[in-house]
Amino acid sequence: MKYLGHICAVILGGLFVFASSFFLFELGTPPAPEAGSLVADFMELFASTGYLTFVKILELIGGIFLLIPASRRIGLLIVGPIVVNIAAYHIFIAKEGLFEPMMLVLIVTSLVLVWLDREKFINFIK
Repeated sequence: MKYLGHICAVILGGLFVFASSFFLFELGTPPAPEAGSLVADFMELFASTGYLTFVKILELIGGIFLLIPASRRIGLLIVGPIVVNIAAYHIFIAKEGLFEPMMLVLIVTSLVLVWLDREKFINFIK
């Protein structure tokens, strides 16, 4: 139990740093969704406004904060809404649900980190 928070933070922070770096530094091209699908239309609108770049910058900052133990709670406050939006995208747009392996990793690691610091988060909202 002692190292569970560190392990979850490294996994979650690493995922966000990797995903955002992949996009921001154009390290490759993601697979294109099927043309004319709801996913393709959504991503085209999302990317064309520059909002996706803003979200990826927040992912990078939040992921870095997650990797530093002293700033882990700030990282969770940054990436928490992003995880919720990723989950909503998978449920409502992509129609894949939450039982994809990567979604389960995102959700479980986020919830574990929030649970481990629950007292500090409760004091934060009081």
